[in-house]
This record gives sequence, C-alpha cells and structure tokens, in this order.
Amino acid sequence: MDGRAKGSLPFVGMIMVVLAQASNMVVTKMAMSDGTNKYTLAFYCNALSSLVLLPSPFIISRRSGSCTPLTFSVLRKIFLLSLIGFASQMCEYVGMDYSSPLLGMAMMNLIPAFTFILAIILRMEKVNWKSTSSQAKLVGTIASILGAFVVTLYKGPPILRSPSLPSSVQPRHLLFLLSQQSNWILGGFLLVAEAFLISLWYIGQAFVLKDYPVVLNLMFYSVFFSTILSGLLSFIAVRESQSWILKVDIGLIAILYSALVAGVLRATLCIWCLKKIGPVYISMFKPLGIVFAVGLGFIFLGEMLHLGSLIGAIVIVMGFYAAVWGKSKEEDKTFESSRVGGSLASAGDKTPLLQDKVSSV
Repeated sequence: MDGRAKGSLPFVGMIMVVLAQASNMVVTKMAMSDGTNKYTLAFYCNALSSLVLLPSPFIISRRSGSCTPLTFSVLRKIFLLSLIGFASQMCEYVGMDYSSPLLGMAMMNLIPAFTFILAIILRMEKVNWKSTSSQAKLVGTIASILGAFVVTLYKGPPILRSPSLPSSVQPRHLLFLLSQQSNWILGGFLLVAEAFLISLWYIGQAFVLKDYPVVLNLMFYSVFFSTILSGLLSFIAVRESQSWILKVDIGLIAILYSALVAGVLRATLCIWCLKKIGPVYISMFKPLGIVFAVGLGFIFLGEMLHLGSLIGAIVIVMGFYAAVWGKSKEEDKTFESSRVGGSLASAGDKTPLLQDKVSSV
C-alpha cells in the first residue's frame, strides 16, 4: 500500500466514526418512536457492551503478567465516573425522545466548549487573555453556547420538508414524530446537559487514569457499573412486563447497533485514528455529524429541517472551529518553545487537558 493510500485511511476511518454516531442517534430515535422503552433500551445496550468487554481484564492481565492493582479507592472513583456517564446516557435518550438526531448532533459540538470551561475552573487550563489563541477559544466557547440556545429556543419555519409517504407504508414512528412538537425545548436542554456531563466525564476519566492507567479495564468496569445503574432504574421506572421482552424489530436492532457499532467499533476506530493523525485533525470531523443527522433523519424519520436549527448549527460549528483554531495555535507555540528549550518531553507534560479531550466523540 502506497503512502497516499495509507494517508487516506484515517480520513475514511473518521468518516465512519461520525457516521456511526449520527446513525446511532437515528436508529435509537426510530426504536423509541416505535415503542421501545428508553430505560430498558439503555439497560440492554450497557449489558451487551459489558459482555463484549468482559474478556478485556483477563486478556490484559495475561499479556502484561502484572496488571495495575484495582484498589477500593480506584473502584469508588470508577463508580462515580460510571454514575456521570449513565446520567449523560439517560439525558441523551430522554432528550432524543423529545427532539431529534439533528439537535443531538448539534449539541455534541458543545463538548469542547464545556471541557474548556471545566478545565479553567479546575485550573487544568491556563488562559492568557492577551493571547490571540485564548481569545479565539473564549469567543468560540461563547458562540457555541449561544448557538445551542438558538437551536433549542427558536425552531423557526421549515425550510426542507420530507416527501409524504403513502399511508399504507407510513411507519408508526413517523406518526409519533409528527405529533411530538411541544417537548422540543425540554429535549434541547437535556441534550445540553448531556454534553456538559460528557465533558465532566472526560475530565474525571483523566483523573482516574492517573491511578489506574488500564484503558480497556476501565471501560469494562465503567460499563459494568452503568449496567447495574440502568438495571435498577429500569426496574423502578418500567412497570410493564412487555417492555422487557426482546422482539425481532427496530428495538433489537437499536440495541445491537448501539452496543457493537456505535460503541465498540466506533471507539476502536477513533483511538486508531487518534494515534495516526492526532486530536486536532480528528476534531475537525465533529460538525460533519450534523450533515449526516440531517440526511438520515430526512430519509428514515421524515424530519423537517427548520430555520432555527440551521442558524444555530452554523453558529455552533463556527464556535467549534474557533476553539479548535485557538487550541492548535497553542499547540504550535508549545512545540516551538519545547524545541528551543530542548525539552520536548517536559513540555508535553504541561499540555492542557483540552488538547486530549477536544476530539473525543
């Protein structure tokens, strides 16, 4: 394989990563609109992911010979991390139930902005207000948040209508969607909360990895605790026994797709691309999810694109790129100063957290 082909693989990989995330939101929305209970959906997705990741601790301990010990203190931190992750998952499911995949993908662009704010509060990110890069990150953060408010609070007139389907083939989830209008704002705020919780989860993950730097094991225990939490919530919230019965329908497809494709495959591809081309380049693909969400929602859900969603998404994307540009400028300065000082390793240790987290998907 020549150099050009190798260079195109990360590009194709990131397209698949973003497409998997956007399509997962559409499949999940279709399942919930078709009658699948959101709480049992979360439980089955987490349970299947735990089952897939179950061999990880045994494989890693056998290969390494001596795995990092899992103390009660570390286990407690992982449980807290799982609690945050599970809360973000439920905000996504309930928010998606009330709104649309387009709104969900638009709000995902808030993650770098929230991570930047949290990193400043926790003094993990140093800001020089006179620096152009810091100003760009600040402006980008504010623009992203303002764009999220526009998308949530102003729906506007429809500018792209899906062609009407014949009544004989019109699915139940489309009829459900057409009647779901009043909860758009609530769904938007829940998706904003999801983006904030994911940012908090990323920062918490960084702290836990210092004490327990075994990524696959951390993923397994985190998903395992999420399975327990989602199971408890489901037993409390779901009264109908029918909601627990798995059928060969869109609900089962959503469980398999969310756990295997949007979970394991997407995470693996993202980590591989991150090692190949770095976090800044990867982050550039994030707004592409909005395009995929619009197209998939238009085709499979019969959704309409509204003016408010378009304006808000554009503002969020502009803010996202401003923050990424500011971060890339800081990375260039850090690299140049490390070359002059002759201590690249020590300079890398001082790189702010947002460098690693801005690309997370």
